[in-house]
Parts: sequence; structure tokens; C-alpha cells
Amino acid sequence: MKPQSLPLARPRPALRLVETKALPREDWLAVRQHGIGSSDAAAAVGLNPYKSPLELWLEKTGRGDRLPPVDSADEDSPLYWGTILEPIVAAHYTRRTGRRVRRVNAVLQHPDPALCWMLANIDREVTGAPDVQILECKTAGIHGARLWKDGVPEYVQLQVHHQLAVTGKQVADIAVLIGGQHLEIHRIERDERLIARLIELERQFWHYVTSDTPPPADGSESAERALRCLYPEDNGLSVDFRDDRNLSATFADLLAVRQAITEQEKFEAQLKQTLQQAMGEATRADFETGSVTWKKAKDSVRLDTARLLAEHPQFATDYALPMPGSRRFLVV
Repeated sequence: MKPQSLPLARPRPALRLVETKALPREDWLAVRQHGIGSSDAAAAVGLNPYKSPLELWLEKTGRGDRLPPVDSADEDSPLYWGTILEPIVAAHYTRRTGRRVRRVNAVLQHPDPALCWMLANIDREVTGAPDVQILECKTAGIHGARLWKDGVPEYVQLQVHHQLAVTGKQVADIAVLIGGQHLEIHRIERDERLIARLIELERQFWHYVTSDTPPPADGSESAERALRCLYPEDNGLSVDFRDDRNLSATFADLLAVRQAITEQEKFEAQLKQTLQQAMGEATRADFETGSVTWKKAKDSVRLDTARLLAEHPQFATDYALPMPGSRRFLVV
């Protein structure tokens, strides 16, 4: 990423807000709730592909317990493997570059009192190297690897620039282990214009937190999840938005979009059926721009639950599993 410099005063070093070497994870998470950390930066400005500003707002306003819990010991979680592999990535960075690194066992805070809500955790500090000061360690699995195809993903760039903003450092390296066996090293240089814009957007998000005002939903799955957690129950009342021109226009747009989707789905089905009809019994068809297959799935066996319950009606009670209800959004 090519930096753009502005003639500003030399940044001051970060403050060590809390020492973390012996700090329990629960206490560390509690500290992070009082500011925007580097891993929060992209979500705060709406550019994290995994977390929306609304979900982050729930966490920062003490409503995080309403969200599905995150198990840091879940072996299927990227968080788990990122933690396990971080020291290995750091060690191989040193092996490849010859640069020594050390842990920074502290939550860092921006030295400007007006930006005291800007926090950061640094994976490693690079020592004895005049050209780089920070190392950020990443891992990318099967699904995450695609985000690194064209270099450092935007949300990671924002994370690192947040770190540079808090620490006053000039350069960071990102070491990413892709697919468990391919290590890439990318360099990020301080960009004052980007940092200024990032701080402005983060300040807007932090105002949502301090004023206890939820930010607008952004259409993501994360925002959908956050809304279900924020408003899990309905109260049976009706609200009248007929005099609200903005919301009435939004409803009209929703109807129009749904109609367009219905028409596009019908057109898609027609195109698919045209190709199926042309293929006949063929398994595969190749075209100038790609290929399709039309295969029969293997035969399967399913449980005849209707007959089972008819012959053993007590099973319906003995093996009943309560399922919590959820709100459904319907156009009526």
C-alpha cells in the first residue's frame, strides 16, 4: 500500500493502559470494551466482512451477552487456530527475515486524551530493525485464503493502520500463513491521510457507543444477527409510518427489489432449464466461458418419522427437543 504523507508533527508513543501478561482473557475482553481496538477498526467503519458496526456496537455497549457465545477453544474456529499458530508465524518471520521480535504484553492506548478510546494490541514488536517496528501475525484457512489473493485485505490494512495510529510507529509487516504451509510477508507504511480518515470514522462510531445509539444496519448477516439479538421479542403493538416519507420510500423500495428478485429467479430457472434440455442425458457440458455438470445424486435412506410416531406416539414426548422461536419479517 503506497503511503501518502502529510507534514505533521512526529507522533508520540502509545501509553501502556493495562499489562496483559497475567491478565485473564475475561478481564482483557472487559478492557477492550472501553475503546476501539485494532481488530475492531474495520468493523467500526463498516469494512469488516465478518462483523458489522451494529454487532460491534452491541459488544461495546455491554450487550454482547445477547450474541451467540464465541468459544476460543473451538477447534473449528479461525480464532482458535490463529491463537495457536501466532507464535509459529512469528518464529518463521524471524527465520525468513532475520529480524528479532518480542511480545508486547499490554493493551496500548493513544497518547492523545481526545483519542483515549483508541486502543491496540500488538502481536509482536520488531526490535533492532530501523525499517520496520510492528509485526502482525495472521493465518488464512480454506475460506479466508481467497481474501489474500490480491494482497492484504482491506480490513487487515485498517487494523494495522489503527496500530500505527495508536503507537506512533511508521512501518509494520504482516506475516500470513495461508493454507497452513505458505507464508507471505507484506509491508504496510504509515499513511497519514488514511489514518486521519480512519480516526474520523472511528470517532463517529464511538459516538454511537457513548450516546447508546445503534448504528444503521448494513444488510450483512452480522447485522441480521445483531438485530435478532437486539430485538428478540415483539410486543404485539403496531406502529404507523405512513407519514414518515423516508421509511415509506424504504418499504416501497423493498417491494420493488423483491419483485425484481422474483423475476430474475424465474429468468434464471428458464436459462438453467434450456441448458438441461440441450444436455439431455449428458453428465457435463462445456462452454466458451465455463462448464456445468448435471449428475444424479446417490440413492439415500431416510427415516419415516410419520410411521415411527404413529406406531410409537410416546416418542414424540420422550424425545422432544424444545426449540426457541424467533421473529419473522413478513410483508402482509
